[in-house]
Amino acid sequence: MLFYAFYVIALIVLILHFTGWLKRNNLEWLVLVLAVATFPAVIFL
Repeated sequence: MLFYAFYVIALIVLILHFTGWLKRNNLEWLVLVLAVATFPAVIFL
């Protein structure tokens, strides 16, 4: 279940990144956090 929740959050962050919403609100660092969190999520979940 956590695996699917992670990917839903990842999809939302990517959509917000490509629409430019993250850049307008100075939240572009969420893309980097998502990239770093991908490997442990895939390994442990």
